[in-house]
Amino acid sequence: MKKLFPFIVPLVMLCILAGYIGTPVAQAEEEVVWTLVGIGDADGSEVDMTTVEGLHSAINFTWVLLAAVLVFIMQAGFAFLGGFLQAKHMLNYLGQCFLDTTLAGLIFWLWGFALMFGGSGFPGAEAGGLGVGYSGFILHWNAYDVNTYMIWMFQMVFLTKGVVIPVGAIAGRCRYPAYIIHACFIAGVVYPIYGHWVWGGGWISALPIGSGGLDFAGSSVVHMVGGLMGFVGALALGPRIGKYNADGTPNNMPHHNMTFVVIGTFLLYFGWFGFNPGSTLAATDLRISVVIVNTFLAGAAGAVTALFVTWGKQKKPNIGWMCNGALGGLVAITCPCAWVPSWAAVVIGIIAGLTMMGSVWLLDWKLKVDDPLGAVSVHAACGIWGMISLGIFADGSYGGVAGLITGSGWQLLAQLIAVVACMAWCFAAGAFLWYIMKYTMGIRVREEQELLGLDKAVHGIDCYAPDVRLVDLEKLVRGGKK
Repeated sequence: MKKLFPFIVPLVMLCILAGYIGTPVAQAEEEVVWTLVGIGDADGSEVDMTTVEGLHSAINFTWVLLAAVLVFIMQAGFAFLGGFLQAKHMLNYLGQCFLDTTLAGLIFWLWGFALMFGGSGFPGAEAGGLGVGYSGFILHWNAYDVNTYMIWMFQMVFLTKGVVIPVGAIAGRCRYPAYIIHACFIAGVVYPIYGHWVWGGGWISALPIGSGGLDFAGSSVVHMVGGLMGFVGALALGPRIGKYNADGTPNNMPHHNMTFVVIGTFLLYFGWFGFNPGSTLAATDLRISVVIVNTFLAGAAGAVTALFVTWGKQKKPNIGWMCNGALGGLVAITCPCAWVPSWAAVVIGIIAGLTMMGSVWLLDWKLKVDDPLGAVSVHAACGIWGMISLGIFADGSYGGVAGLITGSGWQLLAQLIAVVACMAWCFAAGAFLWYIMKYTMGIRVREEQELLGLDKAVHGIDCYAPDVRLVDLEKLVRGGKK
């Protein structure tokens, strides 16, 4: 690591210097307004597609729904990251990823959306306060509207990412009932309440500091919430068998399929092009070009940084670190992607790669928290950095959001308040849930179940068909016949 500092530090400084030289003075620009179908036109039948206004609405509706489909595909990316696990736990992990997609979505329909977006102004979701919303339940009554259905679909697929992230931190030793309760708690309480504070018109967005607490596409709402809840779960569960030696030093637990990990990273990277640009909620907001370029650059910078740092330390290029470096960069840029220039996106990605690796070291060596997929380091640690980076690198060119590089520190203060609020909320809610479950119903599988593998112990079947040669060998050893 120390040998690489002479290369990394000048690169970061060069990017920052280029940014200072090229940072434009904040200019007033024509405001891009997301035009909804008129209130009272619940089915959109009154929209005249022969007019510019009608086409404007149709284009924006299509854009948001297509972006939702891209974000939905990311769930498959998370599923493939199970290649980091031992093969004997893979089916259990896949089942949790799939259940997060379905069960969490139903909870969001029942009441999660109402808690999160009540008070947002969408039809049927007008009632809500600074702390929580209370309208829009089951998308019925006045919420039976094309506008509300559109935003529900887009936000539902975001929710499922926040719920699936912790699975990577608790994999390989968590009881299935405990996992289900945890998923329901995130989907129905933790995620929508914090989401309301930031995106639903709650108190963080209303802070009278800077432009209020901001999170363009979810570094805190999605990634910090998921990563922090995963951290509390992993802490309560304890490490997997074999993770630590008697002297407390960590072991590298065997992964079973790096092909899956690389494919999963590609799928997540691809889906992020809907995750971030789709958060404009409007194809007619041409800032989407800045968002998508910044998204790519930060992910690329995180990947390259993690690869070369680990190559320097381990003398071999580590593909797993490169994949998590890319994901860390993508997580970090998710908050500031619309408000920063491209040079800043590269700096954010570089620092995210380093943040991810430093967090892994901290968890493994100091805190003794076992995080099998690196979910806490990728999503919580890099999500925190992403929120802070907005307060540093926002250049004032979009919506007047200005950070330290423009000479203003108010936005950074607002971002720090949002970070502290998210951490306090998740730690309190997570500890409340996990430790109640731990001392009542129990949260960890028995030792013999973990050694056998959760696929067989919990689901009764293996994810992969057994090798016939090994089956025959086992019969011979036991004295059976071929």
